[in-house]
Amino acid sequence: MKDVKAVIEAIIFASESPLTVGKIREVLGEIERNEIIAALHNLMVEYNERNGGFYLKEVAGGVQFRTRDDLGVWVKQLKRTRPAKLFPAAMETLAVVAYRQPVVKSEIDRVRGVDAGGALSGLLEKELVRMVGRKDVPGRPILYGTTKKFLEVFDLKSLSELPTVPELKELSE
Repeated sequence: MKDVKAVIEAIIFASESPLTVGKIREVLGEIERNEIIAALHNLMVEYNERNGGFYLKEVAGGVQFRTRDDLGVWVKQLKRTRPAKLFPAAMETLAVVAYRQPVVKSEIDRVRGVDAGGALSGLLEKELVRMVGRKDVPGRPILYGTTKKFLEVFDLKSLSELPTVPELKELSE
């Protein structure tokens, strides 16, 4: 293949979601994993040094082009739409799911102290939360967990990047 880096750049640009090294390798075929990783690293360095309008970032287990945070106001002006907001009930519910997953609705209700049904439905609709299975207890309640879209929206590589409880307490002080 003539210019692996250019091909990788093109398919990342065309992708609607973060691309994993495995998916890139699947598309490219004969290119070795190490060569793809090296090309991704070089692209990330080039975009960071360029300091242009966007950069390449590891997010949700893959890589994706992202707009620089300080330029978001201009993109919003172009789109003339307000970003979807999550109400406090939805954010609380999402936090419980993110930190306790897999979790059943009754556990979410207990932690929040109120019925989380409406918030959970909204999060499912926004594809931030998904059904991951059923708990092996009588009634077999549905287990919920976060999605790759959750990682994308909150700009996380993986769940391990969520702040710890002590970090959260420190932030609130």
